Amino acid sequence: MELLYLSRADVEQIDLPMATIIAALEGMFLEKGEGRVEMPPKPGIHPLPDAFIHAMPAFLPSVGSAGMKWVSGFPENQKRGLPYISGLLILNDPDTGIPTCVMDCAWITAKRTGAATAVAAKFLARADSRSAGILACGVQGRSNLEALACVFELERVHAYDVYPEVAAVFAREMSDQLGLDVRVVDSPREAVTGLDLVVTSGPILKHPTPTIEAGWLSPGSFASAVDFDSYFHGAALREADRLVTDDHAQMEYYRSAGYFTDTPRADSDLGEIACGRRPGRTTPEERTLVINLGLALDDMATAILIYRAALERGIGRRLPL
Repeated sequence: MELLYLSRADVEQIDLPMATIIAALEGMFLEKGEGRVEMPPKPGIHPLPDAFIHAMPAFLPSVGSAGMKWVSGFPENQKRGLPYISGLLILNDPDTGIPTCVMDCAWITAKRTGAATAVAAKFLARADSRSAGILACGVQGRSNLEALACVFELERVHAYDVYPEVAAVFAREMSDQLGLDVRVVDSPREAVTGLDLVVTSGPILKHPTPTIEAGWLSPGSFASAVDFDSYFHGAALREADRLVTDDHAQMEYYRSAGYFTDTPRADSDLGEIACGRRPGRTTPEERTLVINLGLALDDMATAILIYRAALERGIGRRLPL
């Protein structure tokens, strides 16, 4: 009757490779498309405007992962020198229900979100994509670029942030980390137009002030709106030939809560595409856009690998229940 506690430093020490996370998520989206994942829409509370604390449970029978992430996102934390995202993840033994592990979820949330973008891009972007634009150069901008670089042979990256000094640090560090040509640009449009892959990764806002206008996304491009529709005008979203999400039910749940008021309904989710029930990209000229809401299956697929690696390597602290 003990559980393993993994701090953020412990999780980071395990350093699960991004390519491994991408492969794990792709497998779980296939399982989801085949109806072999249990994952109710996440309930949440909202102590402040645009802040959230969500409960995200999921059971993945194929990998023996059952648990829940309790995660918060508070945009104003950045002004306090605190992280936007924080929280804990609990794993349970699927045979007994007994908790087996509690771990920090910040690293997992960052990495699995980038990995989910990469999975979507494998299905929806052109295989010969070579350029990318990152709008908002924080934690998610970094993880999304890292994940895309695992799937595509990137040659050119444009980075934009409302704080130019943040974009400059991002460009320098990501250039060194990934061996890419990452350049700071002065306007959002320069991080969108003429680029094959586009990621927007600012805070999630219920009533955003959008930036990206119709006509900015080039024919044949792929965009991942990690921040829901916060960066995109409705006209720009409607211009996409394909709008995909990671889960229909979650998107409708958010719509009922007041999000996505000017956003079309998705024609497919990633599970349907992964299992072949819906097509991925069908022509080189299509503009494709994915709005990944962040799913508990992403977290549980990643967390079980971290937990098993921790057991093998003797990382973490045993605590009595």
